[in-house]
Amino acid sequence: METRPIVVVSCLMSVALLPVLCTARTYTTNFPLTENPISEGNNWINGRTPGLDWANIRTTPGLAFGTEPGTSKYDDSTALLTGSWGPDQTVQATVFSVNQQTNATIWEEVEIRLRSSISAHSNTGYEILFELPPHNFCQVVRWNGPLGQWTSLGYLGSGVHNGDVVKATIVGNVITVYVNGVSQGQVIDSTYKSGSPGMGFYLEGTTGVNSHYGFTSFTATDGLGDEGWRSLFNGKDLSGWKVKCLPQDREKVFWKVNNYNTPRK
Repeated sequence: METRPIVVVSCLMSVALLPVLCTARTYTTNFPLTENPISEGNNWINGRTPGLDWANIRTTPGLAFGTEPGTSKYDDSTALLTGSWGPDQTVQATVFSVNQQTNATIWEEVEIRLRSSISAHSNTGYEILFELPPHNFCQVVRWNGPLGQWTSLGYLGSGVHNGDVVKATIVGNVITVYVNGVSQGQVIDSTYKSGSPGMGFYLEGTTGVNSHYGFTSFTATDGLGDEGWRSLFNGKDLSGWKVKCLPQDREKVFWKVNNYNTPRK
């Protein structure tokens, strides 16, 4: 005979029980404008402004791509979303790539950023980079602030090609990477607890090919569910809920969670 837990939320009197947070913030774009740098109504900040040491991202209708010259290292084109974002984040983007390289001394990558921040001479957060041919890997790195200061957290899966859909999530201290809906693996890091989602591109070893690769779509959310909603009950306790009641009743217990084990044949 097996037992299964049944969780019952019961009310001892008639009061209003309100969730603190139930919806997620989401930003989606197909890059409809021609902008250098990308702004989309002040929804983005860039690597050069205000970061100074990194490059901006520009757009033409239907495409976002980098602007770094390709002659120096680690000056990734970077753009982060503005505003407040919850710590659990998901970013998904569609890859564009033409005239793919065959020379192994040339590096082209598309990047997802999670829990990231940028200011003068400082670039922090998590970067998930996907290499384009001839290289064939993806990697998770932690940006530590100054130009060129980063830490590899692990190599996961393979590189990407035109039309691939890349995705990365961070929940708690776990980063999970996907390509075309298939998990490439996970890494764990607890350094950054907050920041913004964003994107980046990198070019090294050649010049003048920035627009040959980039993203054609981008979506970021700080929700946990597929529909951008958070569950109002965590299945264990009333964390995140509060009772609205009369002042004289504030110290009373009106709601409780009971865990029962019932037999199941």
